[in-house]
Amino acid sequence: MGAVVKTVGLDADEDSGVAVVTLDRPGRLNAVDLEMVRELGEVWGALRFDDRVRAVVLTGAGERAFCTGIDRDVVVPQPSSPYMPDDPLLGIGPKACGLWKPVVAAVRGMACGGAFYLLGESDFVVADSTATFFDPHTTYGMVTAYESVLMAQRMPYGEVARMVLMGTAERMTAERAHQVGLVSEVTEAGGALAAAVGCAEVIAGYPAEGVQGTVRALWAAKGAARERGFAEAPALIALGNLPAERQAELFAGRRRGGGFRTR
Repeated sequence: MGAVVKTVGLDADEDSGVAVVTLDRPGRLNAVDLEMVRELGEVWGALRFDDRVRAVVLTGAGERAFCTGIDRDVVVPQPSSPYMPDDPLLGIGPKACGLWKPVVAAVRGMACGGAFYLLGESDFVVADSTATFFDPHTTYGMVTAYESVLMAQRMPYGEVARMVLMGTAERMTAERAHQVGLVSEVTEAGGALAAAVGCAEVIAGYPAEGVQGTVRALWAAKGAARERGFAEAPALIALGNLPAERQAELFAGRRRGGGFRTR
């Protein structure tokens, strides 16, 4: 039996009180497979009980991508009932796992599709100048539901609508993401992780109870809208998604080597 390859890295610094969680599938652009779903749940769960860690940074390995959503090769068995769809990405975020320690995302390269489950549950986002944001769902015949709900709490309606409806034809630059509020800081290329860690170190130096209560209050502030959107999402996905075979055809015929604009 070969060695088990971890898909999520965890590096905790007891002196600073900061843990860095790394999505570690750079060869697959840090796309999420079922093993990563399981490991993220375990990591967030472990951090709930580790009082040495008072702030967290979430990032992706490599230079090309923070995360590109769910791995296209993943097969998720679905019940026959349209009322009980199974979305494994609903459980990958820190708040979905009951972690109320502050999480700062550090983005380098692409962040798209299911990456917004993670960015939506981070407390703020630092990006470097190479970062781009887009959502490919509509291009491939799928409804952008949960991602839209989470991003609507970060950006103005029109900006979210443009991103999710333009699909793969357009990517939002780090600069534009900063202008519309998705990103709180833009650094030079390769500088997002250090900047995010610097912020996390400051936060970790404050009394944990007040910090965690503040995180909880912020998350609660828009809870009603988020819960309503999530409640509508399964039916919209069941009604609007093309059959998996047709989605695969559209994905196989995608344009390679460009074909998109940035703004």
